[in-house]
Amino acid sequence: GINAEYGIQQLFVTCEMLRSVCRAMRPAQVVPRRMLNVHEYQCQQIMSQHGINVPRGLPAKTPAEAREAAESLGGSNLVIKAQILAGGRGLGSFDSGLQGGVHLVDTAEETEALAKQMLGHTLVTKQTGPQGRPVGTVFISERYKVAREMYFAIMLDRSAGGPVLIASPKGGVNIEDVAEQTPQYLFKEPVDPTDGPTAEQRTRLADGLCLETNASDATKAELAAEIGRLWTLFHKTDASMLEINPLAELDNGNILCLDAKVGFDDNAEFRQKDIFAMRDLTQEDEREVAAAKWDLNYIGLEGNIGCLVNGAGLAMATMDIIQYCGGAPANFLDVGGGATRDQVREAIKLLDSDPHVEAILINIFGGIAKCDLIANGVLDAAKEIGLKKPLVVRLEGTNVDEAKEIFAKSTLDLSIATADNLLEAAQKAVKAVAK
Repeated sequence: GINAEYGIQQLFVTCEMLRSVCRAMRPAQVVPRRMLNVHEYQCQQIMSQHGINVPRGLPAKTPAEAREAAESLGGSNLVIKAQILAGGRGLGSFDSGLQGGVHLVDTAEETEALAKQMLGHTLVTKQTGPQGRPVGTVFISERYKVAREMYFAIMLDRSAGGPVLIASPKGGVNIEDVAEQTPQYLFKEPVDPTDGPTAEQRTRLADGLCLETNASDATKAELAAEIGRLWTLFHKTDASMLEINPLAELDNGNILCLDAKVGFDDNAEFRQKDIFAMRDLTQEDEREVAAAKWDLNYIGLEGNIGCLVNGAGLAMATMDIIQYCGGAPANFLDVGGGATRDQVREAIKLLDSDPHVEAILINIFGGIAKCDLIANGVLDAAKEIGLKKPLVVRLEGTNVDEAKEIFAKSTLDLSIATADNLLEAAQKAVKAVAK
């Protein structure tokens, strides 16, 4: 019932109070975010700098550059790949009518013609959603004769308490299918995050990659060495994820990382400036980019109730209760335990600019972030943008009475409904969008 829901709400409030204290004890510039992803061609550049074997290739941002790149790579036996931060490119489609974001080419003229149909156009794949992603760069690389394809990755595993190295002789396919259907072909080695994999671990993984093959000792030794180089890259660049699929053995016995995905910890931006300079904002949600400028943690969703909350746990609880009441949250937006008046103003402006948002629910537990500061930030935004969307406000904690008085004395033409607890606030928000 309502009492049970209210009890759950108070538990989240208590947790958020502790989280706010912890945040206050950290350096102000440390803001948790998601990892940075870079394009395939950028991954290849970073890997090459660490001595890892990658295909010869060149990026191009215009059709003319694509032609020049093809000519410098010999003009034939090449591949042109559209660069977007999403998978499924090979089976995707462009708004230009071109089918597939990966094509084999044998002349510079063919490369230029395909680049014209890729660059400046939108590529839709199974991972992008119907809106697709814009293509601003293509990557032209050499083709190779591949004898077999393998899989290698380094992931952070909560259960292992650190990095785990994953290898499989079954590469070039969906690794989740391998794990589900043929788990005997999947090999894992948890490693010490400081020391990295031992020689014995690298050897075991190399043996796993050569399972049921007649690979030579030299090939196994090269695989073990490549695993060591990949670990060095992962460790020195503050990566949070590295995936090579496929890791290829060529017909001449050489080992090559044909395709790679690498993600980097956002908290390491201060010491990985060259890597973070590669960030492609055109591949990111404009709302998330705008939020990041104000150190707001924002993730866009598909509902119609905008949420402004302080604290990730309380934000999650708010979204859950909105759904419990029959509504759908439009976003995850955590302004943080130490939110400023300016941050709140920008958060409200961000929510109001979203055409899918029909009502805004503000759920604040005032600890370090005082409720009157939140109220003033909301009114600043409302005055600046002429806010017309209905607001549901639930405030609790430091200076809550002052905040309520600020709202009560406001002369702005606002539709504001107040609530004494989170359940009531969610119910009012759902009712507001149902009108």
